[in-house]
Amino acid sequence: MEKRRVILVTDGDEFACRAIERVAAEIGGRCISRSQGNPTKLSGEQLVELILQTPHDPVFVMFDDCGALGEGAGEQALRYVATHEQIQVLGALAVASNTHQHEWTKVHVSIDRDGVMTEYGVDKEGFRDLEIGRINGDTVYCLDRLNIPLIVGIGDIGKMGYRDHAKYGAPITRKAVELILERSGGHAGKRKETESADREATR
Repeated sequence: MEKRRVILVTDGDEFACRAIERVAAEIGGRCISRSQGNPTKLSGEQLVELILQTPHDPVFVMFDDCGALGEGAGEQALRYVATHEQIQVLGALAVASNTHQHEWTKVHVSIDRDGVMTEYGVDKEGFRDLEIGRINGDTVYCLDRLNIPLIVGIGDIGKMGYRDHAKYGAPITRKAVELILERSGGHAGKRKETESADREATR
């Protein structure tokens, strides 16, 4: 049974969606745009069905709890997707927020608003935080309880004072994604490239 390679994103607003769509298109992956929502509207089962239908990978899936305390709908869907037998999670973008619910997660590394990798966490604007290896966020409660190879902390995707806006190519998000792909040994557009090679071989 072939597994689909997935990158989890703990944000689901319109800015994040546009940024993720831009990065996914540029690296040859695919964004499940229907996973956009604040909060998440689709169930884990529905998201897995959409992932399995997607012809290219890595597949980006967005999750958002809209500030709900504890494990909300977004995290319930995230947990289902991350533990599904047909899903291989390459990594997660743990998006920081100015949460008042004190939810946090451990991160392996963060990318700040200047695109610099750091051992410290970052805040919503992408500035380095005071604590090493953790960030505060709205939809991060269960991340470090799952078997995720690389969790990258990042500021508010698509924003950070326009530094990560989709019209500029979402460069901060792209660096975080490239780091996940590099560490996982994965290559963007793998399925697409393999299919092209198969077609050439059969000519």
